[in-house]
Amino acid sequence: MREISTDQIIDVIERLCIKANEKLPEDIKCAIQNCRSCEDGLIAQGILDNIIENYTIADSENVPICQDTGMACVFMEIGQDVHITGMNLTDAVDEGVRRGYDKGYLRKSVVKDPVRRGNTGDNTPAILHIDIVPGDQIKITVGPKGFGSENMSAIRMFKPSAGIEGIKDFILETVKTAGPNPCPPMVVGVGIGGTFEKCALLAKKALMRSVDSSNPDEYYAALEEEMLDKINALGIGPQGLGGRTTALGLNIETFPTHIAGMPCAINISCHVTRHMSEVI
Repeated sequence: MREISTDQIIDVIERLCIKANEKLPEDIKCAIQNCRSCEDGLIAQGILDNIIENYTIADSENVPICQDTGMACVFMEIGQDVHITGMNLTDAVDEGVRRGYDKGYLRKSVVKDPVRRGNTGDNTPAILHIDIVPGDQIKITVGPKGFGSENMSAIRMFKPSAGIEGIKDFILETVKTAGPNPCPPMVVGVGIGGTFEKCALLAKKALMRSVDSSNPDEYYAALEEEMLDKINALGIGPQGLGGRTTALGLNIETFPTHIAGMPCAINISCHVTRHMSEVI
């Protein structure tokens, strides 16, 4: 049994909140650059040039890539041979977010009540997801999620009779409805299976996967490729002003489900699809 202190967890989350908001993942950068080389329209080229300039400045000057520094989504894979010591884990996660958003001068975007509002002033509470895994380590991933794209997400409780064509139509319908709102080129996370809440979590986790990776199941890997091509054929383009690049990537995650259902969730992310991980 290995002991890990919540002090260590706080320090890691503080650091990841800042890094994730300042450093775009390399797979996203490469995807943007590849899309820039494929665009032949001057407007689309100019927008992608501006996006590249923006993340380059963020990298070199250690400033946020986007003014919406997001709601902190924290994923923890906790080894079953770990004993966490110190304060309550949820409180520790929030403390790490609190310190990171303060130290990094990141915008505080969380309100204490969904209807009556009122800013919490420190970007807490975080959204915390925990998986228990083999081993004696903790992997922490912080994915700040802005709501210009989050608001464009959708979920649908299909019956099995809808089949794969129903899911394909739903993906395209969601992207068309989103249009320019999520600051395309976007990344599309798709969750299929489980229950109402599980498929939404799958879609969120799909956004944490590299856009240059493929689902290990050949069937879903082919579906990822097919739907990315269909989305880019829509012509929405960078910032919705037309072009070949509407999405940088589309990732699908699945889970077994009930015989009577086929839930599907689409989590849309902007071109600033931020996530940073560290292992303790």
